[in-house]
Amino acid sequence: MVQRTILRADQELDIRPLYVTGLSSFSGGESTSRQAGDSEPDAGAGPLPDGRDYGSAGNGSTGGSTTGVEGIGAFGSISGEQGATAMPERRLTFGTYFNAFPASYWRRWTDEHTVRLTARISGSGTVVVYRSTAKGHVLRADSAVVSSETVSTLEFDLPLKPFIDGGWYWFDIEAADKPMQLYAAEWGFETEKADTASVLSIGIPTFNRPDFCVDQLVKLSQAPAVLDILDEILVVDQGTQRVVDHERFAEVRDSLGPKLRIIEQGNLGGSGGFSRVMNEVSSKGVADYVLVLDDDVVCELEGILRAVAFADLAKTPTLVGGQMFSLYDRSVLHAFGETVAKYRWFWGPAPHTQHGHNFATKPLRSTQWLHRRVDVDYNGWWMCLIPTKVIKEIGLSLPMFLKWDDAEFGLRAHDAGYPTVTLPGVAVWHVPWHEKDDTIDWQAYFHRRNRIIAALLHSPYDRGGRLILESFETQVKHLLSMQYGPAEMGLMAIEDILEGPGRMHRDVLRRLPELFELRKGYDDSRAQTDLDVFPSAGRRKPPRRGKEPTAPSTRVARAKTMVASTVRQVLPVRGMAKERPEANVAHIDLKWWLLAQFDSALVSSADGSAAAWYKRDPQLFRDLLARSVALHSRLVKEWPRLVEEYKAALPELASPDTWKLTFDESIKADEPAN
Repeated sequence: MVQRTILRADQELDIRPLYVTGLSSFSGGESTSRQAGDSEPDAGAGPLPDGRDYGSAGNGSTGGSTTGVEGIGAFGSISGEQGATAMPERRLTFGTYFNAFPASYWRRWTDEHTVRLTARISGSGTVVVYRSTAKGHVLRADSAVVSSETVSTLEFDLPLKPFIDGGWYWFDIEAADKPMQLYAAEWGFETEKADTASVLSIGIPTFNRPDFCVDQLVKLSQAPAVLDILDEILVVDQGTQRVVDHERFAEVRDSLGPKLRIIEQGNLGGSGGFSRVMNEVSSKGVADYVLVLDDDVVCELEGILRAVAFADLAKTPTLVGGQMFSLYDRSVLHAFGETVAKYRWFWGPAPHTQHGHNFATKPLRSTQWLHRRVDVDYNGWWMCLIPTKVIKEIGLSLPMFLKWDDAEFGLRAHDAGYPTVTLPGVAVWHVPWHEKDDTIDWQAYFHRRNRIIAALLHSPYDRGGRLILESFETQVKHLLSMQYGPAEMGLMAIEDILEGPGRMHRDVLRRLPELFELRKGYDDSRAQTDLDVFPSAGRRKPPRRGKEPTAPSTRVARAKTMVASTVRQVLPVRGMAKERPEANVAHIDLKWWLLAQFDSALVSSADGSAAAWYKRDPQLFRDLLARSVALHSRLVKEWPRLVEEYKAALPELASPDTWKLTFDESIKADEPAN
């Protein structure tokens, strides 16, 4: 068994469409327009009998439901004893994110040829099995009629041959004149490859999130199937708010017993925490895999079992990653797969995917792009299963503190012959990136430095393709936006890179407090939560002809705007702008071409909790621009030397022995002075 159909009576309604929903028509999945490959409609599969649309079918509750039973619109219910029940002449579909079978991934990355669907069912009706193609066309694959008051077992042997480019399998249950019950269903293979059960360890680095972390531990302690294959859970606590001091920790410690181990060390960021996990697990030599998890995620625990099963049957040792849903809007898939655009050397959504897909309004079966198999370069370490064999061969994470550590590791694994697969149906809920802007806070340093270091190690293009130019453009945009703190940190990052790889382990220990201290010197980096501490915004003259600035729409227009704005930066600051902000700028409007029009502005933070008073400084602008030109010129000139140095240093930077010294040093630095 590699995938069990998830049927939970206690499931909250906002995520129900990810598991099961009602279906009353096929206009979103099997119409002639869909068969012709036309784009999917905005809503799902047409109106339901009560006037709601397909996408909301999983969110309603049926009248008269009893305790322990949750409704699925007018179509059926889920209960702990009977599983899923389809009401008479109603259909439930399991063609959903967590319960459809991602056949194309098994076709591509394993040697399996036929998958078996086994279902335990009773009542009166039909089980219909569907498959889709990479184009999103939906085809009926098999069916069976059921008419029995007792539980019977149905088996469907389904070929994987037609799934080279994409496609899923799933099934529906449709009741006849009486209810129909699905007690359990699973997908599996007859194989001798996994004769013995694999062993898993889970690693969770954490920094001052004891509530999140303990909640994860509690959920894991209540998952017997995961505990059966688990060696241990390692929590690497790098914060000052310790997990062991949480009020619920003693309870979960007693529940997990020897399967839980807490390690305390200084704050080495995500890369230091994950490296500690990798080193502990691989050196112990018991587990076949280490599953790394962020400390602030909510995990669908069945996904852990699916990831292990996939890795067990993969053709070669494979990193298996989970996808990411929004923790705030929980039916929204935020990251389906990630790649690095090689010429720009920038991470982002894999080709043919979309960020922010809402399964509550656009179900799997009627969303064309979801049916194409997506190949990735890496998986974020919000959830990623890594074979210990890979760790022993290529080493631990680079000492990057955070940002790009997961991407670089995935690229390094690929270069060594070990692919990464981001597997649909394996996922966590995580805070989405659009709820924060870490490109202009202290993390700006790590964004810039680690992106360039990863390119030095892995870029196939001379001097990183467009990377150095984009780095310079980022500097100019910061300067035009009066973001002098991020601009200074960007230059610090390049200076550190030019100095060479020897300082990376030093910096993973010491750079963070130095960045905090640096930011204190810049107005744009000093935010206040109380807006009343700032003067009210105002300008001596209103906008010319009442027109506010608009975004340049062409490359030529952008270039002209940037040149004109650069010239303006060296002019004297208007006197009134020193006394009060000239404008209030919401974070959603935070664009360089807008801020470049002001001599000062009150700018809100991404999370809406604070604001900072940006102030134009002509002399600081000149100094930072001159240094930006000089350092980027050096980076172009010295790129070949840096490539050689960083590639030569990579084995030592990622080695357990080097990391051991850093772990020990962090513990000493974290100890209070006597």
